Amino acid sequence: MTAPRVSVVNLGCRVNRAESDRMIEDLVRAGFDVVNEDEAELVVINTCAVTGEAEAKTRKAVRRALALPLRPYVVATGCAVNLHPDEIEELSDRACAEPSKLEVVARAAALLGYAMDGRSASGDSASSELDLTRLLGRHRLGIKVQDGCDNRCTYCIVWKARGASRSVSPELVVEQVRAAAAAGVNEVVLTGVNLGRYDARDEHDEHVELDELLERVLRDTDIAHVRLSSIEPPEVTDRLLEAVRRSGGRVAPFFHLPLQSGCDATLARMGRLYDTEEYARVVERIRAAVPAAAISCDVIVGFPGETDDEFAQSLAFCERIGFARMHVFRYSPRPGTWAATAPDQVPAEVKAARSAKLREAAQRLARQDASSRVGTVEYAVIEAPHEGTLASFHRVVVSDADLALGSLVPVAIMECDEHGVLHGRVA
Repeated sequence: MTAPRVSVVNLGCRVNRAESDRMIEDLVRAGFDVVNEDEAELVVINTCAVTGEAEAKTRKAVRRALALPLRPYVVATGCAVNLHPDEIEELSDRACAEPSKLEVVARAAALLGYAMDGRSASGDSASSELDLTRLLGRHRLGIKVQDGCDNRCTYCIVWKARGASRSVSPELVVEQVRAAAAAGVNEVVLTGVNLGRYDARDEHDEHVELDELLERVLRDTDIAHVRLSSIEPPEVTDRLLEAVRRSGGRVAPFFHLPLQSGCDATLARMGRLYDTEEYARVVERIRAAVPAAAISCDVIVGFPGETDDEFAQSLAFCERIGFARMHVFRYSPRPGTWAATAPDQVPAEVKAARSAKLREAAQRLARQDASSRVGTVEYAVIEAPHEGTLASFHRVVVSDADLALGSLVPVAIMECDEHGVLHGRVA
């Protein structure tokens, strides 16, 4: 039987990317041929609903897939499906909504009339014969260890779309990391919707929190490098910092701490669970425990009620922290949230001006952090000829020839150019 041809389209966040990667892997292990969209008999779309615009992109992606010349089936999964499954299925009798990502492979097989001959519909993560870097087109693999969120930020719909916080068992996480290492992956990223809330039970029914999971991964696998994805500031514990410090360089000294605003009044309207002084204390603790740490953040500009003075406070706080990397977003109303109908919505042109000002600061701060690393040595994953990503997440140009793509190498950082790109050689 000819292998059925499927394509996977990812929309949205890093967690979605990790989920889509796992679906691709599971589809291949189940005997499907993963191809480009225009060659596919069935298209899987992992949807996003973080903003109203994201949901509109979801519907557009489904319509685009349905209109392809081969008239494929479309299986939509993810956050938009969890919120509004009927809207997907109303688009066509070839479109179906699958709330469970674990059932996507089985649903694809049923739609295409494909008998998997005993192959697992959920994949065999322990099997390592696949070349994951070739299959996924990347040299860093995300592994989802946690899902859901118990917070109730006033601009966010994710807690409704993904439900309460829940965690993957440490045994399964270790199994997936082992498989990634055996398949030639040198760096994995432990990711989750609210990663710091990781709290699973192991085979002995004992609680395992994030620092303990990290120690198990380092102890029980041969993975060369581990990176933590976004973690909420209140979840950065001293035990977690100690686990990073004791890792001997196997854990990237990089912390992405969502900020959202550097103004306490704005943070209160957002329903965030910290103020700026608490955030600053977390950064101080990180830098004391891990001196080489790079700190990254997300910031929203133009949140309802944000005045010129509040924006100035937010900008000044970002300058005070000295972020290595900043993701700047203009506030976009998400229907179904308090903020979408809150008073004092900020005009689009004001949001645009504030975004431009904060992005300029972000570029300047990133160059400053990059420059501070000249004369040091950091590990880098080589992702293109002569180019890689450092443990601090800065880009680096490596002068040495013949470095294998995907390899993890220590780089002596020699200089920083005017664009904030570092240059170095293998140490």
